[in-house]
Formats: sequence, C-alpha cells, structure tokens
Amino acid sequence: MGLYLLHLHLHGLFRGHDLELGRDPDTGGQTIYVLELARSLAARPEVERVEVVTRLIHDRRVSSDYAQTLERVEPDLTIRRFPFGPRRYLRKELLWPYLEELADTLAESLLAQSRLPDWIHAHYADAGFVGALLRRRLGLPLVFTGHSLGREKRRRLLASGLDLRQIDQQSAMARRIDAEELALAHAHLVVTSTRQELEHQYARYGRFRVAQARVIPPGVDAHQFHPPKADSDPDSDETAIEALLQPFLRDATKPPVLAICRADHRKNIPALVEVFGRSDYLRQHHNLVLVLGCREDPSQLDRPQREVFQQVFELVDRFDLYGQVAYPKQHQRSQIAALYRWAARRQGVFVNPALTEPFGLTLLEAAACGLPVVATDDGGPQDILRRCDNGLLVDVSDLDALQQAIEESLRDPPRWARWSDNGVEAVSRHFSWDAHVCQYLGEAGTSTREALASSPSLWFRHGADAAPAAAAARPRLLVLDLDACLAHPDLASLAELRRRLQSDGELAIGVCTGRAFKAARLRYGDLRLPDPVLWITRTGTEIHYGGPLDRARPGADPQEPDYHSDQHWQAHIARRWNRAEVQAAMASLQPRLRPQGELDQGPYKVSYRLEEPDHAILPVVRQILQSHGLHARPHLFQHWYLDVLPLAASKNEAIRYVALRWNLPLHRILVEASQQGDSELLRGLPLGVVPDDHDPALETLRGHRRVFFSSRPQAWGLIEGLDHHRFLRNG
Repeated sequence: MGLYLLHLHLHGLFRGHDLELGRDPDTGGQTIYVLELARSLAARPEVERVEVVTRLIHDRRVSSDYAQTLERVEPDLTIRRFPFGPRRYLRKELLWPYLEELADTLAESLLAQSRLPDWIHAHYADAGFVGALLRRRLGLPLVFTGHSLGREKRRRLLASGLDLRQIDQQSAMARRIDAEELALAHAHLVVTSTRQELEHQYARYGRFRVAQARVIPPGVDAHQFHPPKADSDPDSDETAIEALLQPFLRDATKPPVLAICRADHRKNIPALVEVFGRSDYLRQHHNLVLVLGCREDPSQLDRPQREVFQQVFELVDRFDLYGQVAYPKQHQRSQIAALYRWAARRQGVFVNPALTEPFGLTLLEAAACGLPVVATDDGGPQDILRRCDNGLLVDVSDLDALQQAIEESLRDPPRWARWSDNGVEAVSRHFSWDAHVCQYLGEAGTSTREALASSPSLWFRHGADAAPAAAAARPRLLVLDLDACLAHPDLASLAELRRRLQSDGELAIGVCTGRAFKAARLRYGDLRLPDPVLWITRTGTEIHYGGPLDRARPGADPQEPDYHSDQHWQAHIARRWNRAEVQAAMASLQPRLRPQGELDQGPYKVSYRLEEPDHAILPVVRQILQSHGLHARPHLFQHWYLDVLPLAASKNEAIRYVALRWNLPLHRILVEASQQGDSELLRGLPLGVVPDDHDPALETLRGHRRVFFSSRPQAWGLIEGLDHHRFLRNG
C-alpha cells in the first residue's frame, strides 16, 4: 500500500479552488502552502491518499463550499470538514475552547476506518494542539510546522509598545505558546522553512530539540509563476491586471512598487505608504500598488483590518497620493502571478515590509516571475535572498532605511536586470515543489519509522491487563467526582442517587479523584453507592479496575472485590517523566508554595499547597517547566492545591484512555465536575453536569451544548443532570 497522509489545517477559509487569500488575517500564505503541499504529495507515486482536515462552517457570510463535509480536490486528495464549536465562522483566536471537541471527533473517526494514517502533519499552533492529543491517544507519528510562532510574535508586539495583558486579550497568546510547547513535546519531526527560524525562533521553546527539526523550504508552482513572455505583447492575464488598476492610476505605465499581503498590522503596510508618500523620487517616477485581499463592505472587516485600511486611507489623503496609489477591492487568486509579471514587465519592485516574516512565500513567487524584491531582514527573507541574490534586505522599522532601499532597487536598470535573472534561476534550482516533496517524504518517512518502532500505533489495545469484560461491555459510563460533588451530600439526595444508579444494570460507574486509591476506596465506601468498575486516582496518574471476585487468588478476601492497576497507563505517562528534576525546578517557588505530605504525593504526582490562592502561579509554573525542557504540566485544583504531573497525565486523558480501551464512544460518558481545575473534564464529546454550587471558574463553560448547569447543588444537581441528558435506562 502507498502512504496515507493526514494534514490538519483548522482555521481560516480552506477549499480546493479559488482560495480567498487576504479575506481576513487567517486566510493567507499558510493556506497556499498546505494546499500546494497536499496536491504535490497526492501526485507522488508512493502516496496513495492525502486528506486535509479543516473546520466545517455554516455561515451566510461565507461560501457554502465551507459547509461541505467532503470535498474531492483530486482523485487522491480530499478535504474533510468536521464541526467543532459554533456553526458560524470564527477567527483562530476564538477556536481554542473547541479544539478538544475536534480531537475527540477525529480520534473516533480515524478508529472507525479500516486504516490509520501513516503520519499526521499539523499546521500552526491550533492544529499542533490537536495533533499532540492524537499522537498521545492513538500513537500516530506527528509532524509539526508552526508557520509563525507565538513567542516571536509576542516579542515583536512587546517591542511595538503593547503590554502582555493586551497581547493575550487580542491574540490568546498564552494559549498559543502552551499549544506550541505541547506540539513540540510530541512531534517526531518539525519542518521549518529557514535556518533562521530553526536557530532563533524555535530555540526560544524549552521543549524544542534541534535534532527533531529539518529545514525544508517551500516550493513554487512553476506552471503559474514564471517570467513574462520575451515578446513585447503582454498576455491576456496581464491585460486584465491593467484593467483592474486603471481606475486608480493616472499613468499606469510607471514602474510599480508592489505589495501583496493581508491587511494585518504585522505586515506593516502603512509604513510603506508613508515611505512612498514622503519620497519625491518615488512619487515622480513610480506608482504604489497595494493588493491587500478582497473586501466588500469595510464595516464587515475585523477591527484590526479596518484599522489598517483606515491608516492607509489617511496616509493617501495626507500625502495626496490620489492617482499614484492603487488598492483594488477584489482580485482572483489566479491573478496574483499576472500581477507579478505585470510589475516585472514595467521593471518595478516587490516590497515585503512585514515586521516579522517566518518565511515569505510571496518573495519566491515574485522572484519566479522575474520581479526583484526589497524585504524585511527578519526571518525567512534572509535565507531567500542569500540564495536568490535578487534584491535588498532592510530594517523595516527604520523608515529612512526602507525608503533608501526601495529607491536604490529602482535606480539601476542593469542591476535590476541581473536581480531579475538571478531570482528566476534560483527559484528553479532551490525552490521547486518536486525538491520540497522529495526531501519532505524522506525526512518524514525516516522520523515516523523511528517513532513507530519505539511506540507502535494503537499501543493501548495491546497487553494482558485489559479492563474486566463485564465493565467494558456496559454501554454507558458515569464518572463521579469524589472530591467535591460527593464530599458532603445530604442523606436524602444520596438515597435517591443510590436508587437511580442501582436501577440501571447497564451503567458502569467510575470514580475520579485526587486521592490515592486506598483513601478513595475508604471515602467511597461511606456513600454505599454501587461498586465502581473504574478508579481514576491521584489526579489521573493511576487507573484501577474493579473486576469480579478472584476467589482462587491466595489471600483474597471473599467480602472484597478484586482490583488491579493498569500498568500500560503507567508506562504511557512515564515517558520522559523525571520526578526529581521536577522537584528541583519547582524549588525556586518556595515558600510561595510548599510540598504536601507524603500521603498526598505519588510516583507520577508532585503535590504542593499554596500559601494563599494565586491564579498567577500557573503561567509561572508552566514557564519554569518548559524552560527546563521537562515533560510535565501543572494542575491547580480548588485554588489551593497544585499538582505537577507527567505531560500525558490528567483525569481528562485517563477517561479518554479508558474509552479507547473499552471501545466506548465518548458521548456515552457523563462526567460531573464542580471545582476550579476541573474545566478540562467538561470539554470535548463527553456529556457534562455542573451542580449549582460550582466554583465560578466553570462559568466560562456555560453555553457548551454538552454541558448542563443544574439549578440544584451536589448530588441533587447530579440527579438533575442525569435526567436532563436522559442518561439512565430507568428513572
């Protein structure tokens, strides 16, 4: 069989034709790269099947194309769209609460197939988060491409004058960086576009290892992007470009200064307009052409986009650039190559003034069309111009330097011609899709073979210590919260809950707690509820199953059920866990937090008590663990108690592990939660119940369609939730 490859590209508007590039900040260069990579891979003889997973969107504001669950782009390439979160289109910063839902749905969908992908390639932080969960749960090898990185963007935004609170509110930056760290911890291969990206940007991440990364520059489609014809007559596409720009320009024959990008603050387009406006030379001899995506009604644009356009319009007015600057409202993706050729025929220049540029695919497109470039000296352009030698790098934060570079690039016709030839030749040699895909398949194939050798796919299905058959066969699982909801129930509610649970012989009961197993059994015994078949203890680091009596076992108590620990779970979470190193790294936070007693510790759990409630402690602990490269995560519970666990361990992951081993669909699991720190239990596909006396921290989940907020407290709230979800066979 040939390779089966799965790509995750979750945000923006993605389809197999007429990409709406620049429509918003989420639909740009990454979209082109993923589609072209998928097409090129699907064309290879060793590849049998390529799928791109993205988001299903039902929204009158966007095309109905994005509401198709399956789009066949080519015979061996399909786009699969899954719903997660609201039906409407959302920008990427608003998708974070719903990614668990996609991870759950996708895991169940993949397991229902006759074959699993050979590897998953996750693009950007959101897909990296989902890819890491799939790697953790299914054992599938993971390839990760960040495209742009949160730490680098935060560094640039801080330099621009924003504070951390503003940055996180606007961009969900803390979530993004945590997701990138998680993806890097699970990835077998990290694909970067440039050496600078590898050595300077990824190096800021504690869980990044240079050995896991490879520099594989993207390719350019030579059928689309090529120089103008040698004869003097423009082709029909170039003629259409003249018609597109004619309404804006008094003299369209002047060599243009061309910029093509999204209307995004990071792209720094207002600086380019200001430089053009204050340069007598540029205004006298050239035009400025800004292709900033498509727009209909400016009021419908996101606020950051409106702000960019407003700045551009104000600068055009201030410098009186009417007749010298074009900013068309609409264009087709197919016209982009013609734009480059149109500008090259007039001996113009392409300018990328972005404050930060992870790669710069437009620079390669311009070079392939014979158009020299002036580009930011940040990131990818450094590698591109070193190989292409077709223009100038400049510090775009220095407007005088930017102005000088643009003027110099246009003043010397012989040098312009040399740059034009250099770009065409270098792109053909170094940046073809064939070269990219050959190197990609070689590197990814090697990495994934090594990954599967050390951790085979579907590892959780193997081994002798599977759950008791009677438990695994039950069609529904109720997971009880022993630490809060059942901590102090009144007798009437407890009696009613006992009656309800005993009446349903097809219900499996599980217990979730931070307590050790023996302590949890003692506490649960006081409740006189039906015996659980599942115990998730020590904050998800231990799993025990309650099986039938083993009367033949020496020393067995005939009055006690038999229990056994899941050793596969222990082996799974133990990977790269070092308890001593965690304790050493955390020592710097004392006396802000102090270790709990020995009874509250565990082999895979380091537990502390805060001197006083402090939610700011979580990002501090995450940063300490990440900076030490530790595969560990903090968990704050009930505001006072902080556990540091292995990266793969949590109550949430333990529930999913059990569901996979038992072949139990997640929508047949109901979880109750009420305390701060348990919100992750209520995300994804399982049903949730939150009693009325819950911690305010769970209020952010109100409105999630699978989570029921009861009007009654404790056990009464659980009973009301069972009725709401119609979870019990008998009332």
